[in-house]
Amino acid sequence: MSKARPGEKHARMDTSSDTWQLGGQTVQVSHPEKVYWPQTGFTKGDLLDYYGQIAPVLLPHLKDRPVTLRVYPQGVAGTSYYLRDCPVDAPDWLRRVQYQPRTVSHPVPLPLIDTTAGLVWFANHGAIEFHLWGSRVPDLSQPDLAMFDLDPGEAASFAAVREAALRLRDALEQVGVRGYPKTSGGNGLHVFVPLAPGHTFARVRAWVKAMGQQLEENYPDLIALAHGATHRGGRVRGRARITARIYHKPIGSLYKPIYAMRAKGTIRSMYTGTNRL
Repeated sequence: MSKARPGEKHARMDTSSDTWQLGGQTVQVSHPEKVYWPQTGFTKGDLLDYYGQIAPVLLPHLKDRPVTLRVYPQGVAGTSYYLRDCPVDAPDWLRRVQYQPRTVSHPVPLPLIDTTAGLVWFANHGAIEFHLWGSRVPDLSQPDLAMFDLDPGEAASFAAVREAALRLRDALEQVGVRGYPKTSGGNGLHVFVPLAPGHTFARVRAWVKAMGQQLEENYPDLIALAHGATHRGGRVRGRARITARIYHKPIGSLYKPIYAMRAKGTIRSMYTGTNRL
């Protein structure tokens, strides 16, 4: 572990300890010895250590965004479930925002994670993956980013992903906007485009779809527009194509932030470089 910041007792503490003091908040920690990644032997305690250390650079990306957690109570080899609502037993100091879904008659509390203690509290309850909304409070109806998901599937190479990303960069520059890439935590790239206030999800989705269609028309041997949840890039003249997925679905659509863990067979986190494409 790195040295704790002033006023914060950072972990890892003794594995027999079940109480961590983080930024003035107390977090009860249980079973840090439990193996979460059987292929590597990494434990729940390793996960908590990671989120405790990475919090200073991860938390700014979570700021004011509702979070949906993917929870793996027995580690990555076990079953998992998605947790959208803030649990009723969550401590009072965990920040929440009330949201009214169309599918239920009452508002639901969505978690907002803005402290190391909040990050570790959810991780201690089995949350490995953190999925963010594409909008922020106070107005969750206005997206503040668009995302292009470039997926190589099982046949295309990462070199082809980079080539597709460069073609996307050129197309974005032609309309006067800038994209910022990051690795997906899998085999592809996510390219984010920051948005000024005032857009709707429907408008952004239509724009992203139009950009994807343009790329598919201009580079049919390289890029295929996704038409479902799975990669269907296919092949043209023997070459595997990159699938360009459309990110903007209705309000509440999710994406994975940088530095957050993925529940893969081996340890992976989301990372982005400092350079533009």
